[in-house]
Amino acid sequence: MAYDKFTVLTSSAVPMPIENVDTDQIIPARFLKATERKGFGDNLFRDWRYNNDDTPKQDFVLNNPIYEGKILVAGKNFGSGSSREHAAWALYDYGFRCVVSSFFADIFKGNALNIGILPVTVSAGFLEKIFTAIEADPKTALEVNLAEQKIIILATGEAESFAINGYKKHNMMNGFDDIDYLQNIKEEIATFATSSLY
Repeated sequence: MAYDKFTVLTSSAVPMPIENVDTDQIIPARFLKATERKGFGDNLFRDWRYNNDDTPKQDFVLNNPIYEGKILVAGKNFGSGSSREHAAWALYDYGFRCVVSSFFADIFKGNALNIGILPVTVSAGFLEKIFTAIEADPKTALEVNLAEQKIIILATGEAESFAINGYKKHNMMNGFDDIDYLQNIKEEIATFATSSLY
């Protein structure tokens, strides 16, 4: 399933400075029955967003109208716990295209990259600078440049580079998942298959 190409994302951000957010908090297990990627955003952080009577919890950041944007800025160790890819689906369906943290669980990181969410790992110091900038001005914009592998706090000009696997970077910039990538090189595969290398 192809997704939007990711080249440069400029957006305000939603701050969630909570450490050790696991996949069951991102999308509770009781909402994993669907097999398509749509509809999960409604239940993103469900137990943190809503009371038992389905009324919004006013003190949770996603219910605070002053914060919005396509970037989630999270605390250390985001996406730990079970390997459910639905956690990444829920973030994408809600509208996030990038998550910034000082550390991601490996399986979550892979799941995010597979569906078009860019996990940007920054130093603890730079993460704190982002939180400080958003606290000073909730409309503070971040620029995430995938080609240059750099994230910038536009209000201050402070920037930091981030790492990404070359194959995943290529796919993100072209809007490919693994199947799209193979489809795009099918002629090369066919040529190789019929070559006289055997």
